[in-house]
Amino acid sequence: MSTDAEQHQQTGGPDEAAQEWRRWHEERVLAVAAPYGPLALTGTHWLSDYPEGRIPAVPGQWREDGDAVVLTATAEDGIVVDGKPLTGEVRLGADSGPADDARVALGDRRLVVIRREGLWAVRDFDPDAPARHAFSTVDATPYDPAWVVPGTFRPYAEERDVRVANADGAERGLGLGGELAFTVDGDEHTLQVTVEEDGSLWAVFADATSGNGSYRFRFLRPGTPAGDGSLSVDFNRALLPPCAFADHFLCPFPPPGNTLTVPVAAGERNRLDA
Repeated sequence: MSTDAEQHQQTGGPDEAAQEWRRWHEERVLAVAAPYGPLALTGTHWLSDYPEGRIPAVPGQWREDGDAVVLTATAEDGIVVDGKPLTGEVRLGADSGPADDARVALGDRRLVVIRREGLWAVRDFDPDAPARHAFSTVDATPYDPAWVVPGTFRPYAEERDVRVANADGAERGLGLGGELAFTVDGDEHTLQVTVEEDGSLWAVFADATSGNGSYRFRFLRPGTPAGDGSLSVDFNRALLPPCAFADHFLCPFPPPGNTLTVPVAAGERNRLDA
């Protein structure tokens, strides 16, 4: 999802907003189905599980070394780093960009180095992944202007770190910078939100449709609040988390208090396969 889409604000009439949402949805489907989109992830391999440095189905030797991963390979391994065949050793930091920009390639595959809470892992993105070929579209509720509601961001005095379950079964920290308040059918609701480095907000939430008409939880990125904390909250752009497309993502589950009692019949609902 593009930054412009994430920071979308309602500026036109309902017809224009609906057309913009359709464009956003079409772009979102294309991004999901891209060669190195979330459907292409075939594995997340934690190096702590492989102390000998050998990852199944991934050539080379991978080992942790303080603030880096050391990758050792021979010409027979077929590994390319920064566009050049690797013969010998290279130190790798965590990849910060999209998978197709990863430093390490193996044919059409991209091997992405990540670090979470001090632990290193290698992600394997394969454009030929079965999930990518089976994918049809993202099922989403048609645009409804009623699900664009005014909101208010209330920052915490200090960021709070809570432990939440992740999609891979582990618990990890989730930083929360405040709460987002909004009204649905005359009742106020709140979501605890993360404040990103650029000031935009991100929420992990469930609602009365979760697991019953929509995926078990979703993401919401309402953009950046104004100086007074006000912003527009567009649930038409509720997102499926990456783990809805591949089992190897580490998506956090909603923190306590982020399960809405109302059904949010808006936004993305489920992945559909052909």
